Amino acid sequence: MKPLFLNKLSFKLFISTFLLLVSFLTAHTYFTIKNLQEDMTKMYMQSAYNISDLIKYSTRYSMFHNKREDIYQIIQAIGKEQGVKRIRIYNKTGVINFSTDSSEIYQTVDMTAEACVVCHDRDSKKYVSSPKDSIRIFSYGDEKILGLINPIRNDKDCSTADCHAHKPQTKLLGVLDVMISMKNAENTVIDSRQNTILASVAITVIISLFTGLFILFLVNRPLKKFQIGLKELGKGNWNYRILVRSKSELGSIAMEFNEMSRKLSDAYNEIKDWSENLNYKVEEKTKELKNIYEQVVQMEKLASLGKLSATVAHELNNPLEGILTYSKLITKKLQNSTGNESNEKIIKYLILISEETSRCGNIVKDLLLFSKTRDDKLIDSELSEVIDKCSELINHHLEINNIKLKKNYPASPVIITCNPEKIQQALLSLLINSIEAMKSRGGTIEINLTREDKNAIIRIKDEGSGIAESDLPYVFEPFFTTKEAIKGTGLGLSVAYGIIKSHKGKIEIEKTSINGTTFKLTLPII
Repeated sequence: MKPLFLNKLSFKLFISTFLLLVSFLTAHTYFTIKNLQEDMTKMYMQSAYNISDLIKYSTRYSMFHNKREDIYQIIQAIGKEQGVKRIRIYNKTGVINFSTDSSEIYQTVDMTAEACVVCHDRDSKKYVSSPKDSIRIFSYGDEKILGLINPIRNDKDCSTADCHAHKPQTKLLGVLDVMISMKNAENTVIDSRQNTILASVAITVIISLFTGLFILFLVNRPLKKFQIGLKELGKGNWNYRILVRSKSELGSIAMEFNEMSRKLSDAYNEIKDWSENLNYKVEEKTKELKNIYEQVVQMEKLASLGKLSATVAHELNNPLEGILTYSKLITKKLQNSTGNESNEKIIKYLILISEETSRCGNIVKDLLLFSKTRDDKLIDSELSEVIDKCSELINHHLEINNIKLKKNYPASPVIITCNPEKIQQALLSLLINSIEAMKSRGGTIEINLTREDKNAIIRIKDEGSGIAESDLPYVFEPFFTTKEAIKGTGLGLSVAYGIIKSHKGKIEIEKTSINGTTFKLTLPII
């Protein structure tokens, strides 16, 4: 809602400043004119006193000698001065003895006149005392007159003079009345009043104009920008920014507004992205929950398998023990018979059968690997021999799938402290995984054994189809597989990961692409 003009902050600020300025200048003008009037009045009063004293002292000698003509000439001469309106000398009975206006000489004035009430009681017309205020201001025609009553007293040197006709008891001989025109003073006051008012008006206009421009550019326009900014935010324009480069409080408010707008924009975009990707995230979480559910099911199967493993181990160990016993017995008899070269090959196969039968027994016992833990027997083993045993076991798989196995060993043997059967099991899992990745294309599997610092490094490189980038974070997790349900359980790589980890080693996918995958195994040499 747009505010009314009278309700705007800038208008109220301007009016307040204007009224305050007008009030101040009005008071200043009033007191200036008043002080000027008082000063002009005091100046004219002092001028009247000076003229009155000048006449008294100038005519004093002539009065002692009763030279009326001299007194008259002195009064006439002073009365011609600019601003002197009239000069009169009364005797104590109110008769005008001397005056600049010869027509009123020897006339008696009314005791209620302005010249008389300063010394005489208005009702009894008796002389009361010396006047406290012998100044009077009255209008005469179109101008104001300042009149000064200066009593002529019967001083001692006057009453004791030879020519004096008055008794010493007489206090007042007469009064000297000097009237001065205040027209020039009035004109000066009027001119000063006009000039002061014009100056006040000009100052008011200039300051009001400056104040209005100040409010317009430094208050109203920034506030207008803030108003527009708030409206834009209300419309959902979160990218709107206020351009106020001032370093004042308004500039700080603009910076805070822009920061708030930015945060609102980020929050809105985040909510918008979340809303747009909600379905995708729901599907993704559903898949994760499904995978977790499948893993739980597999874990339950594995738990059941663990419970059955003791019985299975007992049932399988007896025939395996028989196979192992008879294979060793046959081997011993064949070794005792001499002269038959074909026996040596059979003996070699029988030894392999014995070793693998023994390993089968250990594998059966290891069915509890994920449900129970046991201490491994660690011995010093040469990794090249462990790799050779693995290659013998998978030789038939290699021939069937037209895959060649290439082994590269260092000149000096690489011996580590480990459980060789577990390392063999981990290598077999990796090699079988590589063979299955190359079934439809053939090629070469390369095993490289090297020594780096205090670690033994085994790299198994195949020429399979590689691993998808989205599957890389999950390849070592239990039950994760990309094979058909019948062909894969998802335990091979996870078992290998657990075996290498238990030997304080590290297994990782060094690189993968459509041309093959390289697994890197790092085992510490102790």
